[in-house]
Amino acid sequence: MKIGSIELPEFPLLLAPMEDVSDPPFRRLCKLHGADLMYTEFISSEGLIRNADKSIMKLDIFDYEKPIGIQIFGGNGESMGEATRIVTAANPDLVDINYGCPVKKVVCKDAGAGILKNIPKMIRLTEEVIKNTHLPVTVKTRLGWDESTKNIVEIAERLQDIGVQALSVHGRTRVQMYKGEADWTLIGKIKENPRMHIPIFGNGDVDSPEKAKMMRDTYGVDGIMIGRASIGYPWIFREVKHYLATGKHLAAPTLEDRVQACREHLEFSVQWKGNVLGILEMRRHYTNYFRGMPNVKEFRRVLTSSNDLDELYATLAEIQTAYAGFDFGLAEVE
Repeated sequence: MKIGSIELPEFPLLLAPMEDVSDPPFRRLCKLHGADLMYTEFISSEGLIRNADKSIMKLDIFDYEKPIGIQIFGGNGESMGEATRIVTAANPDLVDINYGCPVKKVVCKDAGAGILKNIPKMIRLTEEVIKNTHLPVTVKTRLGWDESTKNIVEIAERLQDIGVQALSVHGRTRVQMYKGEADWTLIGKIKENPRMHIPIFGNGDVDSPEKAKMMRDTYGVDGIMIGRASIGYPWIFREVKHYLATGKHLAAPTLEDRVQACREHLEFSVQWKGNVLGILEMRRHYTNYFRGMPNVKEFRRVLTSSNDLDELYATLAEIQTAYAGFDFGLAEVE
């Protein structure tokens, strides 16, 4: 499969762009465990053109991550065009536009999923991005604003017609936020449309190899984008690939695997962000790495409160010793 000149496997697995999650340390682990195409956290076009430190830092990408896309959002055409030129200079493999974020502070600016109430403006913004880069432009969006405006089949055609080279669709409306089950029916309708020829990736609630296979076989998508299921569990990518290829499950990661991944994540985080920020922003991940382990609260308390790197590494070593031989296959999820 290709997006522009980007070569991907026949059925690629994509890491979803997740704010405050899919930074370089997290992406590195997902790449090691089988993610085929990854995206940065979404970056504000206004922040980029104003040279905001947080936005500029998100442009950091590394050769081992490739292929990788930088995702931007915004509601002003001129700003989106200028931000696209800045992103292109960072040398990603593609530029992705976020038309799916449901958060109020984004939506109220006609950005993210807010644009789903104004499709003509969505088309204009997309054209601004396309004309300001030589890179492939892709889009991530939702089914529509609400139940009465689930017009993604029409939107997909219009985006393809102006030059978008791949589309990822989350199977919920903006009003749903992340509640209820994702509905992939309309994603399947896009694939059934004989006019569509660009890759269509499905997103929403894929949290197991079985579900990935079901979504592929039922809706005919060209690949799957995985988000929340990868947090604290980067092994999801290799597990899905193995199951799709063989119909069999890989053995679950052991306690040692989890501790090692968590340690590496912490190490990468500190290397990239420095001790203070690296330690602080790693705190959101510990619960997910050790979910299902009994009586882990005291260890977790230290991990989420200590500012001492040596103490954090020592605590991870204590977890490995205290739970040696623990079988996650028998664990009850908290």
